[in-house]
Amino acid sequence: MENKNNSIKEVETSGLPDLSDDNSFELNAPKQHTVRVKSVDKITHDVLRIVTEKPEDYEFTPGQATEVSINKEGWRGQKRPFTFTCLPDDEYLEFSIKTYPSKKGVTNELLKLEKNDELLLHDVFGTIGYNGPGVFIAGGAGVTPFISIFRHLNSIHEIGNNVLLFANKTKADIINEEEFRILLGKNFINILSDEDVEGYLHGQITQDLIQANDGKIKDYFYLCGPPPMIDAIDKMLEIMHIPLRSIIKEIF
Repeated sequence: MENKNNSIKEVETSGLPDLSDDNSFELNAPKQHTVRVKSVDKITHDVLRIVTEKPEDYEFTPGQATEVSINKEGWRGQKRPFTFTCLPDDEYLEFSIKTYPSKKGVTNELLKLEKNDELLLHDVFGTIGYNGPGVFIAGGAGVTPFISIFRHLNSIHEIGNNVLLFANKTKADIINEEEFRILLGKNFINILSDEDVEGYLHGQITQDLIQANDGKIKDYFYLCGPPPMIDAIDKMLEIMHIPLRSIIKEIF
């Protein structure tokens, strides 16, 4: 997930040194890890799967993310949050990253990555983690925290009756469609807003759709997506009298 709050207020910097690539001035700067890229592949028309080395003793839990920057001049200080999509026990790290070429920013530069290029990893963070069975609701690249969670649940044979409601504009935008079908079967439900395709729901995620798939065993609602979508779903869950303690969310 790429942070969209990237605008920087312009100030007069005449005579000041350029520290955009230098973190040495930061007090108590967090530990930084340099990792080499092992592979870069496109998994949709605008989503990259980037696999890197894994630093020794590097730990995260499924659903968490880290800040990533590119180890190249002019880009080292441009940190963006991306979610781990591998398992914590894997011997590599994997990120599934939606790219925005028109913005000419970090994700556009990631499109130029090649094997053995280097990335810089920073602190691990994230509010989404698995607390129990539930309905997972994602919009576009907001599904990335759920990839590692579902892979982990599958590895310990606890997928259960978890449901994924996945909203995208078109079928071509669906990330890891075949894998989710294998993992979740009929509990993988796709909604397309800009395309009417046989076998896929058309429109937006609605309260009726959530209620039709929540079931009595669903203790939690996991949300990740753009702010307008999350705001709308928050209102639906409020109408459904879902307690705040049962809602786990992250906005990108």
